[in-house]
Amino acid sequence: VFFSDPRTDSWPMVHSPLPITLLFSFYLFVVALGPLYMQKRKPMKLQGLLIAYNLAMMTLSSYMFYEFLVTSILDDYSYLCQPVDYSQSERGMRMARVCWWFFFSKVIELLDTIFFILRKKQEQVTFLHVYHHGTMLFNWWSGVKYVPGGQAFFIGMLNSFVHIFMYGYYALASLGPQMHRYLWWKRYLTIMQLCQFLAIAAHSSYNLFTECPFPDGFNIAVFIYTLSLIALFLRFYYRTYTRGKQ
Repeated sequence: VFFSDPRTDSWPMVHSPLPITLLFSFYLFVVALGPLYMQKRKPMKLQGLLIAYNLAMMTLSSYMFYEFLVTSILDDYSYLCQPVDYSQSERGMRMARVCWWFFFSKVIELLDTIFFILRKKQEQVTFLHVYHHGTMLFNWWSGVKYVPGGQAFFIGMLNSFVHIFMYGYYALASLGPQMHRYLWWKRYLTIMQLCQFLAIAAHSSYNLFTECPFPDGFNIAVFIYTLSLIALFLRFYYRTYTRGKQ
C-alpha cells in the first residue's frame, strides 16, 4: 500500500489524479482532431515561439539537472539504494521540489505535440511520441505523490541531462533550413536516449534483488515501462537510421 507524501499532497496538480486525467484526455482529443482542424489550413510558422520555447525548456532542464545532481551530492545519495527522505529537512524538501518541477515539465512538454500539429508535421506525432508524453505524465504524478525523491532522483537527473541536448537540437532546428548542416548529430541524440533507458532499467532492476527500503512496486513499474521504451526507440532507430540509409 502506498501512502501520499503529506509534503507534496497539497502542491499543484498532485492531490488528485483528476487534473492530469482531464489534461491527458484533452491532449488525446487534440491529437485526434487537431490534424482534421489543420487539414485545409496552411501550416503555421511559429519560428519565434519555437525558439523561445525550446530555449526555455533547455534552461528548465539545465536547472533540474543541477538541482538533482547537487542535492544528491550534498545528501550523499546512493546510486544503488536510496530510500525517500520524507523529513521536512531543507535537503529533503529541495529534492521533493525538483521532483515536482520535473513532473510539471512533463505537463509543459505536451506542447511539443501541439506545435507539430499546428505546423502540419503530422509524421512526427507517432505512437512512440504520444505514448511517451502521456505515460511520463502519469508516471511522474505518482512519483511526486508517493515517492518524491529516493531512487527516483536518478531517472529525473538522467532525463533532465538528455533533455538539455534534445531541446538544444530543437532550438537549432527551429532557426531554419540553414541550420540543418549543424544537426548531423541527431543519430547520437537517439543513442544517448537509448543509453539513458538502459541505465534506468539496470538501476531499477538492481534493487529488485537487494534489500532496499524503496517500494519494489515502483522499481518493477519503472523497469517494465523502460523496457517498452527501449523496444520502441530501437524500432525508431532502425526505421530512421538503418532502414532509411538502405
